[in-house]
Amino acid sequence: MSDITQIAVPGVLGLKPYQPGKPVEELEREYGISGAIKLASNENPFGPSPLAVDAIRNAVTGINYYPDGYQLIAKLATRMQCNPACITLGNGSNDVLDMIARAFLMPETNAVFSEKAFAVYPISTQAVGAQLNVARALPADHVSAPYGHDLNAMSDAVNSKTRVVFIANPNNPTGTWLAMDDVKAFVLALPKTVIAVLDLAYIEYIESAAVNEAVDWLKKCPNLIITRTFSKIFGLAGARIGYSISSPEIADFLNRVRHPFNANVMAIAGAIAALDDDEFIQKSIRANADGLRAWENACDEVGLTFIPSKGNFVTIDFARDASEVYAQLLRQGVIVRPLANYGMPNHLRVTIGTASDNERAIAALKQVVA
Repeated sequence: MSDITQIAVPGVLGLKPYQPGKPVEELEREYGISGAIKLASNENPFGPSPLAVDAIRNAVTGINYYPDGYQLIAKLATRMQCNPACITLGNGSNDVLDMIARAFLMPETNAVFSEKAFAVYPISTQAVGAQLNVARALPADHVSAPYGHDLNAMSDAVNSKTRVVFIANPNNPTGTWLAMDDVKAFVLALPKTVIAVLDLAYIEYIESAAVNEAVDWLKKCPNLIITRTFSKIFGLAGARIGYSISSPEIADFLNRVRHPFNANVMAIAGAIAALDDDEFIQKSIRANADGLRAWENACDEVGLTFIPSKGNFVTIDFARDASEVYAQLLRQGVIVRPLANYGMPNHLRVTIGTASDNERAIAALKQVVA
């Protein structure tokens, strides 16, 4: 075969593979250093929930059987006060986002999302041949949400061929937050032919009733899909487990394209246990709040602008190409995330780490800036 591009799907031809944060092992091997820290992928720095670890260990002996997600679905339905038929499990919430694209998008239709929103939205959309209808973000000098979602611009981007609208709250990579009343009004105003996807991957870091608030909207918003994950505050990113909540009718279509047994035995067991580990969750919330303040204070000290964040990360503006700052931090064993692929070449996103990780990374940042 002389040219594989002759048979590749058109939408895939224009895609670039998703680039994860640089692995610690690769950095240490490349620079000949040890003890590097990774603050690039918004993982929980405290590891997984201890209850989840015990449950995963116990589940290992059952991996000769295909997984059954019934217990996790039942537990989630009880906590969310919804019908179990509303829950769809995913291999991480990314898997659910991909299901949504495959179930509701096709060539000649489009998906709407903000220009500074999660990179998987355009990837999933383009992979199925649908069009990208990208709405402008809020301006860089917006008082509370620089580069955040502009709901008016997103509403204007919706047209007769729109089938899906993606909303991340809090948003990645900006950390910006939309008032839930504003999101609800936006969703209610959408045409009934448009699926609203509310991505709440970081919602547990919001210390408010917003955690489960959106589930109540399903009664008035039958075209709503809420996606959630165990990758962030629950510390199960490596297990790959997430889910969506929607009407049973929408869930039925998602399950038609869902890969069989997409949530593995150990991930399911870990997720069930993690839901009960309130001590671990509260510890993570408190430490994240303390870490955010430490990073914000550090930025103020050295004269750097940051985007106010409601997630477990902070995005910093260096007012110049940040690639050299990123490279210098790597040499000091600190991995953060460059954002040039989001059209933000002057910014770096930093995951909130443990107190000691934050202290070390802040010291490295101050040295680089100086």
